[in-house]
Amino acid sequence: MSFEKACSLDEFRDGEAIAAVIGDQEIAVAKGGDEFFAVEDICSHAAVALSEGEVDGCTLECWLHGSRFDLRTGKPTGLPATEPVATFPVEVRGNDVYVDVTNSLNGVVPQ
Repeated sequence: MSFEKACSLDEFRDGEAIAAVIGDQEIAVAKGGDEFFAVEDICSHAAVALSEGEVDGCTLECWLHGSRFDLRTGKPTGLPATEPVATFPVEVRGNDVYVDVTNSLNGVVPQ
């Protein structure tokens, strides 16, 4: 696995995701409860940044049309999205969050 730093823990605010770029991959990093998640930062429905949406538990809601995605699986849990987004492994090291964008956890190939 090839983990790279995405952000620090101090950057997180309740209900918000953080946009990060690792290599050429744009990701959204979110905190659901005590867990951290990373998903491809593009809605599979409207091709807008998911990092601008709202986080509620383990769900990330797209700001444009309200599509919702499970942060654990990348699967859509609310229309209009019907296709999943890629999810990536996350590690917390000290005060930093690291993501491996070379390994999609759910097998979805990032756009």
